[in-house]
Amino acid sequence: IGYEIYPYSFKDSNGDGYGDLRGVIEKLDYLKTLGITLIWLCPVFQSPREDYGYDVSDYYAIEPVLGTMADFTELIEQAHARGIRVIMDLVMNHVSSEHEWFKQAVRDPGSPYHDYFIFHKPVLKNGVRCVPNNWEGFFGGSVWTYVPSLDEYYLHIFSDHMPDLNWECTALRQEMYRVARYYLDLGIDGFRMDAIAHLAKESHFSDSPKSEGPVLDTDMFSNRDRLFEYLAEFKREVLDHYPDVLTVGEVGGEVGTDGAIRYADRESGSLTMVFNFDTCWENGAFGSLEKTDEEIRTNVVNLKRLLKKWYDACHERCEMPLYWLNHDHPRVVSQYGSPKYREKSAKMLATVLLFMYGTPFLYQGEELGMTNADFEHLEDFFEDVDARRFAEDCQDVPEDVMLRFFRRCSRVNARTPMQWSSAPYAGFSLHKPYIRVNGNYIAVNAEDEMRDPDSVFQYYRRAIALRKKLNGLIRNGELRFEMPEDEDLLIAVHEDGETELRLVANFKETVRKIPVANGSEVILGVSVPQISGGILTVGPFDAYLLKKLKKTIEK
Repeated sequence: IGYEIYPYSFKDSNGDGYGDLRGVIEKLDYLKTLGITLIWLCPVFQSPREDYGYDVSDYYAIEPVLGTMADFTELIEQAHARGIRVIMDLVMNHVSSEHEWFKQAVRDPGSPYHDYFIFHKPVLKNGVRCVPNNWEGFFGGSVWTYVPSLDEYYLHIFSDHMPDLNWECTALRQEMYRVARYYLDLGIDGFRMDAIAHLAKESHFSDSPKSEGPVLDTDMFSNRDRLFEYLAEFKREVLDHYPDVLTVGEVGGEVGTDGAIRYADRESGSLTMVFNFDTCWENGAFGSLEKTDEEIRTNVVNLKRLLKKWYDACHERCEMPLYWLNHDHPRVVSQYGSPKYREKSAKMLATVLLFMYGTPFLYQGEELGMTNADFEHLEDFFEDVDARRFAEDCQDVPEDVMLRFFRRCSRVNARTPMQWSSAPYAGFSLHKPYIRVNGNYIAVNAEDEMRDPDSVFQYYRRAIALRKKLNGLIRNGELRFEMPEDEDLLIAVHEDGETELRLVANFKETVRKIPVANGSEVILGVSVPQISGGILTVGPFDAYLLKKLKKTIEK
């Protein structure tokens, strides 16, 4: 059972307003109580924090705001003592422009570090200096930034403060392998490999054929054939030398099931499993600037189709992770659930997540039913570079429209401080945090949830314990979906030769009635089950898990 920690927002142990590693250590017993067996720790490398650690300035140093290398190694030791494995984010696609490699590359074009990055001369059109091609980056604008002293552009598919590394350079690849070995030797259990899909670029850096002007064409720098050669080398030179290492690749929404198997096939793949984003935006919220809140509705039919598609493709070939959100996504209660039914929808979503095929990953605060931010000013979202950039590009959009969009989609929704108590600043820090606390912390916090036997947290505890007991059935049994075209209900059935496990979840504000087979027992429920005449009433955002033992015939 995985749990993602965004350390800057998890727990501040020294009162400087930023979460830190000692704060994580302080809360390890909380995670053990919850039932967590694996922590995914977001970047802890030294960083100017343009993108909160995903812009690395020194791979061999811990960001001072987060602590020291001694804190990091103690965290690993303390987690292991509690039976919790730890994987860390390994950022391999890019570094910070403050990294010494990049400084050397710009300072001296004859330096070997110049080859660590992707530089290109300008293209002259009618005597005018132009960018090398028409590629647009994930944060908007051209992927190219000009360096006058070199008369060259460097490539960055994210922020211009995050230059991409040149994986065609053998020396650069060996540097990255040394980084990985360093942390594995410290005792880390593996890596979540950030933006791994983008290491290989279209080799000629040709214009995208999709548009004459700037265009975000991920085909030019995602999931390319050459990437799999890099990963195979990484596996041979690093991973194969460390038993039981776990690797989870971030491959985004552009990869399909065939691509996932290519990454993570149990026999021929280089990684253990890969994240995809297929089930993260199935409510029309992505790019929904002009939509009203009423237009955002969970597409339950397609969620079922996607879950079944990934199961069918992967369960015999590769491991797969399951998650509703991460540090880049909205809070799932606000996205697929309902703040009006916050507790019920949080429990319902927990039930679906924990009883599907795959390795479940929670994001910090999900076990409390934390919601999207309730901020009233645009500036409160500007701690995130992507929000700042988006607002700058859309200055003609009315402020109320932009604020509605940010409350719905901004990455800040996942990055507000963890709500530990009803004390000032949600018990996250003794002083004002670097980012605003969500205003509902008085009612939604871990301290109160742990005391309440019927809380979201306690439901997660029970559900996680049950998932561990039923893991063999869920992992090895067959999975099918009933009523696949129903727009409200998700009904999934796991079965083997002895047991049938039926999950019933209502994603809408409706009341539904479904038949229950004789001999079925409700072993987990969001509400007290109401069964009459063989009919189960499923209220708004209810979920139930029913177990039935199949009859056996003695020989």
